[in-house]
Amino acid sequence: MSKPLAGVRILDLTRVLAGPFCTMLLQDLGAEVLKVEIPGTGDDSRSFGPFKNDRSLYFISINRGKRSLSLNLKTEKGRQIFRQLMQTYDVLVENYRPGVMEKLGLGYDTLSAEWPRLIYAASSGFGHSGPDSTKPAYDILAQAAGGLMGITGWPDGPPTRVGVSIGDLSASLYTAIGILTALYHRTVTGKGQKIDVAMLDCQVSLLENALARYQVDGKNPERLGTRHPTIAPFQAYRAKDDYIVIAIGNDALWKNFCAVIRRPELIDDERFRTNADRTSNINEMNEILEQEMALRTVAEWERIMEGAGLPHSRINGIDEVLNHPQITARNMIVDVTDKVAGTIKIAGNPVKMSTLDEEVSRPPVATVGQHNEEILGDLLGYTLEEIEQMREEGVI
Repeated sequence: MSKPLAGVRILDLTRVLAGPFCTMLLQDLGAEVLKVEIPGTGDDSRSFGPFKNDRSLYFISINRGKRSLSLNLKTEKGRQIFRQLMQTYDVLVENYRPGVMEKLGLGYDTLSAEWPRLIYAASSGFGHSGPDSTKPAYDILAQAAGGLMGITGWPDGPPTRVGVSIGDLSASLYTAIGILTALYHRTVTGKGQKIDVAMLDCQVSLLENALARYQVDGKNPERLGTRHPTIAPFQAYRAKDDYIVIAIGNDALWKNFCAVIRRPELIDDERFRTNADRTSNINEMNEILEQEMALRTVAEWERIMEGAGLPHSRINGIDEVLNHPQITARNMIVDVTDKVAGTIKIAGNPVKMSTLDEEVSRPPVATVGQHNEEILGDLLGYTLEEIEQMREEGVI
């Protein structure tokens, strides 16, 4: 079965995480991705750990299956080859600092004038406009500037970075959405366009109700640990042996929960009768619930909660995630076999579609410039002698 994005060709100038994760998602949906890398060293993340047999598992996990062309865009010949490639590709994705592509003479305005159907997707820290546009950016800076770190952590602790690079990853997702939207728009109008996604913008868009909460009382939302700001009880509690998450999202569930923990008198306690009451009296409620939850193990609570139909979850370690029956049933752990690192397990595709067959493995990662002869020779028509000369001159 042909994949949904079969026939879409993406020229990938991205590196590290925000860009490569985006093009990985599109590749899983069927797009053909050509990764353009710096000759010799390639993408910086090829040197990021963890390593297995000196191969970066970080790099493998988000670049598997992409073809690799090594190309020095600082050379005139490199830029010439790049422009030749533009004639056969639908989408260009880059995550350079704003202005870099323009200095190379390869900015959107220049390229779109020649290829009006081009979809040009740029992912950067602060976007291609505004006073901070050209500042250096990393995930933690986006989390800090966008307010996310300010509401993450414990009340008596310091601001905390989210446990994954959510600044990069959210930019990846929004860029992919932008590309798909632009592809549809092009089918209707025949015209390409520029997509400008900033990590900072994405963080602001993910603040959920924090913006609204500030506007109610003019106070910055506090760090709350694991609990929800407006729903209670909705957090992790310490059981006899470990933590378990309880999510009581409405008053009907609260009544059932009180019966299950054998504290039916709490149902009509005026402090806890409604969700608003429980949220207002969260400390008094938690003092009671912490004592009750500590009486049984996580496994015991799981059996009880499951039997009562109450929302709950143990807090899984990565070892448990890899073997979780629901996760494996959804084909969310797949294999990549690398000739150096061996077989490793990576996340599968979370987008399930009736036109997309599930696959239990992914293609291996390419070495830097592995497809040089295939791209330059078969696609662009250069001879082996010309390709070798370009290699000697540092073009590829």
